[in-house]
Amino acid sequence: MRLQRFLDISEAGSLQSFEKQLIEFAGELDFGIVAAALVIDRPGSDSTFFSLGNGPAEFADAAKSLEDSKRDPVLKRLKRMSVPFVYNQSLYVGEGAGDLWEQQAAFGYKNGISVALHLPGNKHFLLGVDRDAPMPEDETKVVRLLADLQLAAVHAQDAAVRLLGTQVAVPTLSERELEVLRWSMEGKTASEVAQILGIATSTVNYHVGRVLVKLEVENKHHAVLKAINLGLL
Repeated sequence: MRLQRFLDISEAGSLQSFEKQLIEFAGELDFGIVAAALVIDRPGSDSTFFSLGNGPAEFADAAKSLEDSKRDPVLKRLKRMSVPFVYNQSLYVGEGAGDLWEQQAAFGYKNGISVALHLPGNKHFLLGVDRDAPMPEDETKVVRLLADLQLAAVHAQDAAVRLLGTQVAVPTLSERELEVLRWSMEGKTASEVAQILGIATSTVNYHVGRVLVKLEVENKHHAVLKAINLGLL
């Protein structure tokens, strides 16, 4: 039965269905709250973040502090680990962030399991479940919970990229802008690109400037990387 749930998660045809499958999966593990997120890093600009789940809206409003996010031990582990882990009050207190646990506990985030999968293309899929009740004392049951969350994340990652990733707005570059970017990717200077395309160097620089604005990056190197990640090159 659990295998069918994993298949249903991976084959979800809409965001609503995907979220529903994750909520039902969390319920089967006796967790009342589930959260999933797709993070796409953009070289030279801010990361794009899409999330879904059934967490209280009040918590989302209360958890907007960037400084608190930097201190959160769960978020710090998600950035560097690729295996699921358990967290509770002890973890937060041990890392000097007991006040954050108190803040989150008021919304039902007392004991949980989280996992991050770091994917190609600077993409990261995060999945976590939370509840008031403590983890089972039986270590075998805890290991089973960790394994189930890992398998759910593996099955959910493709659906997350397919359903959440489509919400990323992809800028439109003109054919000339793409030409200039392709030659820049080959390491050509502005004057060399101008010679190849038979246009003035100032025109090449104009197109480069337009690309930087459209892709919201600071230089040609970041523009090339972002264009590749967006599938433009």
